Amino acid sequence: MGKVISGITTSLDGYVTGPNDGPERGLGEGGERLHYWVFGGPWSYAEEPRGEATGADKEYLDSIMANMGAVIGGRWTYEAAEHWGGQNPWQVPFFIVTHRPEDQPKDGGFTFVDSLDAAIEAARAAAGDKDVHVMGGADTIRQALRAGYVEEFTLTIAPVVLGGGKRLFEGFDEDLDLEHVRVLQSPFATHITYRVKGSQR
Repeated sequence: MGKVISGITTSLDGYVTGPNDGPERGLGEGGERLHYWVFGGPWSYAEEPRGEATGADKEYLDSIMANMGAVIGGRWTYEAAEHWGGQNPWQVPFFIVTHRPEDQPKDGGFTFVDSLDAAIEAARAAAGDKDVHVMGGADTIRQALRAGYVEEFTLTIAPVVLGGGKRLFEGFDEDLDLEHVRVLQSPFATHITYRVKGSQR
């Protein structure tokens, strides 16, 4: 069986989005800067990103994609991303945690589930020997860490200060015991990967 892994990008001051995130501005005001590393440089909501990750950023992305068997995301992320245009952006099963599973679209490759526990169970079954990736948003990742599901966690730090938005560990009062695994660094981000000790297997 593969691992349950997770990762998210944060600013230097701890925000995973800028203020007022939502449809048409998924990462909030100024939040595009968090994901410069994904597209190899600056981009904006005004036009579709055209670049791609290079160097250490590509190495990190490739390491995730190589063994990805299923993805879990939260409903707010799904809405903020405008349903990814109605099509699953990954080439693997994608489970959306929501209080309204009856809203699941008839096509597009998304499966709505009513709890994180149900999502983990279904994603593990779908992934087989590959990894399950809990992609966020922040609340979904906090739930997964709190429940002990996440075995490996990558915190990507972008060299920006947003000054407001959503914090990854807002209200999180658990005691996480982490072991450093590796670090990859580029001009756009530092990717720090940890093993989460005591996680459920």
